Amino acid sequence: MQLEDSVVAVTGAARGIGAAIALAFARRGAHLALLDLAANPCQQIAARCQALGVTTRSYQCNVSDEAQVVSAYQRIAEDFGRLDVQANNAGVLKDGLLVKVEDGRVVRTLSLEQWRAVIDVNLTGTFLCGREAAAHMIRFGRGGLIINISSISRAGNFGQSNYSASKAGVAALAVVWARELARYRIRAASIAPGIVRTEMMEALKPEALAKLEAAVPLQRAADPDEIASAALFIAENDFFTGRCLELDGGMRM
Repeated sequence: MQLEDSVVAVTGAARGIGAAIALAFARRGAHLALLDLAANPCQQIAARCQALGVTTRSYQCNVSDEAQVVSAYQRIAEDFGRLDVQANNAGVLKDGLLVKVEDGRVVRTLSLEQWRAVIDVNLTGTFLCGREAAAHMIRFGRGGLIINISSISRAGNFGQSNYSASKAGVAALAVVWARELARYRIRAASIAPGIVRTEMMEALKPEALAKLEAAVPLQRAADPDEIASAALFIAENDFFTGRCLELDGGMRM
């Protein structure tokens, strides 16, 4: 795919991996539609992209709300007149053990609220944004690409029933979409990062951060820009579809 003058939509674009993806595509000359629930931080990233000489617009959107998603993508279609890449990055964490036991007694279980909060944003949000992006790509008739941000946790991670299920789901969606949408020249793929140095991770105590990084064979966390470069690779390689690109520094679950 030729990225210069293409239009790229990124969810969860206000910080971390989403912001890095937006800036990486902007440096390639792509125009950006940035979506996030946090309006002001998203506008700040939009301004940084705009400073690189590309057209950028931000859209406040709760990706788990169908009406908001439909409206946002209709506005993107009207504002840009095309859509070439959809990066589904928006996600949340609400970790907890399925059953918490102390002294042989069940003291807590993973709540339905915790389950739904993560599934609604990570999985349902990816479904809704992927669906709307694909529909507009088909209408425009130019083909396109959908990238879902999964995680190493898709294989199952301690204390992450909800998050692991959601990230396994978004990786599976990319496979389904790659098969369903190929006839319209739309590719779909996923990226599964391991530990990434985002704002949330930087807030950890130094000893906790060191323990996490020690579990990585490369002895460090990924930089968000390294995840963004994987998104660029997928976009620029027109034969990459239906696969999950692992970027975990050698970690395996």
